[in-house]
Amino acid sequence: MSSKDCHHHSKSRGKLVRRIIAGVLIFLLVVLITILIIWAILRPNKPRFILQDTTVYGFNASVPNFLTSSFQVTVTSRNPNDRIGIYYDRLDMYATYRNQQITPRTAIPPTYQGHKEVNVWSPFINGNMVPISPDFSVALGSEQAAGSVFLTIKIDGRVRWRVGALVTRRYHLHVRCPAYITFGANSNGVIVGNNAVKFQFVTRCSVSV
Repeated sequence: MSSKDCHHHSKSRGKLVRRIIAGVLIFLLVVLITILIIWAILRPNKPRFILQDTTVYGFNASVPNFLTSSFQVTVTSRNPNDRIGIYYDRLDMYATYRNQQITPRTAIPPTYQGHKEVNVWSPFINGNMVPISPDFSVALGSEQAAGSVFLTIKIDGRVRWRVGALVTRRYHLHVRCPAYITFGANSNGVIVGNNAVKFQFVTRCSVSV
């Protein structure tokens, strides 16, 4: 084979490689545009969370700068989408006081939520002698003595959206549910057991994805 033939063969092979690369790029571009069009048409809505109730089994702030607490929290989640499912890959629930975490995180088992479906979770969240800042400790004692404490039940996690066979990447999920706990003669809770008081809320939570 002459050098001229070798040059012609090398040139043809280079054109073939470039055509293959161009074809792959065009295919990927078409797939991406299709996904974006489907996503824009369906416009997925974030899930809706409601804090149904909280049962307080223990709440002891008598030791300065420490808090011991025990709750059972019932939360519902609804998928408002008609054609989009939601994978809850990770969900962690915990309680905070003035943005300071007062219980360890409790994991909720991963699950899939279909179109218009509702899930109900009732995990226990407990904190034993959890350190809190001196300023918050004083404020917490004063609020409890006055008859009410404002807490926030938080859920952090990762979710994915499913549209038919298409599953998106993971997104961060942040849920914030306000909870007013009352004490003493002004308490609006219902005694449900030995030292257990149940508070009915049905409060809509803020959700960000």
